[in-house]
Amino acid sequence: MNPDTRALSRLQEGLGYTFQDPGLLITALTHKSFPNENPGLQREDNERLEFLGDSVLGLIISNHLYRRHPELNEGELSKIRAHLVKETSLAAVARKIGLGEFLFLGKGEEGTAGREKVSLLSDTLEAVIAAVYLDNGLRSATKVVLAHCRDLIEAVLERKHPSDYKTALQELCQERFGVLPEYTLSRSTGPDHKRVFVMELSVNGEILGAGSGRSKKEAQQQAAREALESLRKKKSRARSGAPAKSGLSKAPRAASKH
Repeated sequence: MNPDTRALSRLQEGLGYTFQDPGLLITALTHKSFPNENPGLQREDNERLEFLGDSVLGLIISNHLYRRHPELNEGELSKIRAHLVKETSLAAVARKIGLGEFLFLGKGEEGTAGREKVSLLSDTLEAVIAAVYLDNGLRSATKVVLAHCRDLIEAVLERKHPSDYKTALQELCQERFGVLPEYTLSRSTGPDHKRVFVMELSVNGEILGAGSGRSKKEAQQQAAREALESLRKKKSRARSGAPAKSGLSKAPRAASKH
């Protein structure tokens, strides 16, 4: 059931922002399926706001990371921002706010659980951010974004998004060699409550990295990071004409991942 526009005051309370022009909020919450099924209302959908909100959100996150974390280099900033603005992250924030309850949907979208769709929720959040920006400028949009994304930002910064190394390596290996990296436990040391694991990473049988950590997953991340650096150095040497040391070549089929 679509929301009564009078009930949107609850959403504004949840956002921590009251619109001077409530029409902007209504547009931000309007999925294209709603005006398609209700042409008589002459309601604009939220796609243009979504377009703007994508850029506004990127600017807010980039500015926050740049100013608050001078210790991060360009690569780290880009990885963290990419994680923060990806679809699943935005959908999680939208769910926390309760955006799904306030969406204006057509019957088709309503019947296919549109209020819970990741893509729809993330797009709507971007549209709402754009609506705040248009209503009262970048300062207000920044306050709304940081108020609702601060926990996510801190969580990602705390671990500096280590999963990106494994994902990046997997994608690189599939593209360049047609295989997945293999992780092998080399050894573990220390008592049970302070166990340290050492993992080795190989591609096509060649060891490209090793890493240690308090868990196997942490050790795998460190090994993936080392392997990525190794592969990038080899690619750089190849471009400069230096002889490559790796015997890696594209395999006919993918190896299993451990």
